[in-house]
Amino acid sequence: MKTIAPRFRHLVLLFLAVTGALLAGAAPASAHAALTGSDPRQGAVVQQAPEQVSLTFSEDVAMSDGSVRVLDPSGKRVDNGKVGNPKGTTYTVGLHSGLPDGTFTVAYQVVSADSHPVSGAYTFSIGAPSKTSAVVADQNAGGGVVGGLYGFARYVSYAGFVLLVGGAAFVLACWPRGAGIKPVQRVVVGGWTALTAATIAMLLMRGSYTGSGKVGDIFDMTLLGQVLQTKSGAALTSRLLLLAAAALFVAVLFGAYVKRAEEGDKKEMKDLTFGLAIGGAVVAAGLGATWAMAEHASTGIQTALAMPVDVLHLLAVAAWLGGLTTLLVALYRAPSIETAAVRRFSRVAFCSVVALAATGLYQSWRQVGSWSALTGTRYGQLLLVKVGLVAVLVGIAWISRRWTGRIAEESAAVTVVGQRTTGSKTENPENPESSEESKDSERSERAEDKEPVAVGGKGADPRRAAQLARQRAAMTTAREKRVRDADPHRFGLRRSVLAEAGVAIVLLAVTTVLTTTEPGRTEEEAKAATSAAQTRSGPLSLKLPFDTGGKDGKGTVLLDVDPGRTGDNEMHVYVERPNGKAFDVPEIKVALTQEAKKIGPLSVTPDHIATGHWTASGVQIPVAGDWKIEVTVRTSDIDQITVSKNAKIG
Repeated sequence: MKTIAPRFRHLVLLFLAVTGALLAGAAPASAHAALTGSDPRQGAVVQQAPEQVSLTFSEDVAMSDGSVRVLDPSGKRVDNGKVGNPKGTTYTVGLHSGLPDGTFTVAYQVVSADSHPVSGAYTFSIGAPSKTSAVVADQNAGGGVVGGLYGFARYVSYAGFVLLVGGAAFVLACWPRGAGIKPVQRVVVGGWTALTAATIAMLLMRGSYTGSGKVGDIFDMTLLGQVLQTKSGAALTSRLLLLAAAALFVAVLFGAYVKRAEEGDKKEMKDLTFGLAIGGAVVAAGLGATWAMAEHASTGIQTALAMPVDVLHLLAVAAWLGGLTTLLVALYRAPSIETAAVRRFSRVAFCSVVALAATGLYQSWRQVGSWSALTGTRYGQLLLVKVGLVAVLVGIAWISRRWTGRIAEESAAVTVVGQRTTGSKTENPENPESSEESKDSERSERAEDKEPVAVGGKGADPRRAAQLARQRAAMTTAREKRVRDADPHRFGLRRSVLAEAGVAIVLLAVTTVLTTTEPGRTEEEAKAATSAAQTRSGPLSLKLPFDTGGKDGKGTVLLDVDPGRTGDNEMHVYVERPNGKAFDVPEIKVALTQEAKKIGPLSVTPDHIATGHWTASGVQIPVAGDWKIEVTVRTSDIDQITVSKNAKIG
């Protein structure tokens, strides 16, 4: 067993290294909903204080009162804290009246439809930008220590699901005798334990993960109560209830099932196997659905089809990788495993790979959507890595199938080895002395078994009995190791399956990170919507106070440009006295200049249509960008002034 231990240590080290590399540096989890628009928009300068702030996201998000905060230049909250959802994916929060001029900060922290935290901030100004603005403290939702712990718990939950479902399926479908093997039992029970512990941990951390990000909030029962009312909380709670049913399934599998097998009652074994298969499939599908109902599959396009496909994908992963792990443990730790069991698992693995390919192809199309997203987004790049790992895994599996075929072809040789280890007279032609050594060992063991446990006294000597028990255990272990190492084909199969397990660990880590990464389709749609919002600034309104210095020379110019984009626009100019009444001045002229591209000034002479109101149609804005807008106001024959302001148009 000394040569086996280093391999398992290497596998554990690989597991830790991959987990650390993929999860430790994750920082805040990638948001799966993106801010695609706002009113006022990012960086806008509005002349009048708005009554509310609206935010538009790429998908539905979960909000509560306080999810959106609006801060004045000094950092004081100026919103009423009540979030509304007037339509679709647009959310609003009301503002207090009488807001001063200056730069305001809008900070938001919400949860996307697929359970991932989304946070961010932007600024807009009233009247004119101020020299200072509010500083928003770092928002740790989805990041920090809690984010790292939550990501690790997600990985453990996936691994536990794979071991629980895949190990149980391997026993029922491929190797019923394995139900009585202790190492195999440890795999399945370990999977149940890992999944249960990770689920409880995620449920406790959920409130802090999507909120403050503070470690101290993990055990805040108020936050836990809020989490239980969310979709993610319901999914995690349902998973715990299903795990209780899974515990009953495991107890029957390793209790009554093993007992019936020992009794040799074939009819009862058949009925029990059928019942366990049906019940296990229902519990496994239910566990898979707890991921599908709260993550990627539950949002986006074709959710009615995507959720069952996602469950099937998870079950195929568990059957393949969980069965692979159980087979690896059996090859290293079990005294023997039938060739037929290995061949049956080979067929199960092939069917699982086919199901993975079909469901994975659909999921890739649904989550990526385009070739550009496949190579140009982090999700697409991780998906390519996952596909590459699956290809490597399939290649190694093909090698394992070849070893399985060789074992089947030389099953007679395996039988000879088995006969030799049980006292047969068959000898190894390559080493004639090995048979005699085996016989000597067995004779020695029989002699030890017949040796009296006590001499010269009543009863047994407990120290001598314990010593003999340790000797027999050591000899049994050595004999089992000789059986496992006797067949070179079995040794080759062990090494190839071990390589498969190593790649599977990396694959599971990449899959975990993939589930916390914004899908390529969503990312591209959000970028397109954001770009459109930036290039379509909307109607422009400017407020320009003026003072010509002469008698009756003070007032304000209100200038509107609609629709405020490249191409034809309609311009309205209103002139008001300091008391707000309409002000007819002798002349109004407007000029537009884009200094960056050396365009202009483009002169506009609006027509006077009413008291204090001028208008111009067909005003051409040739390119989008920052424009300098100058308004010349003449209040008398000799009193005139030009006022200007910069604005983004188009």
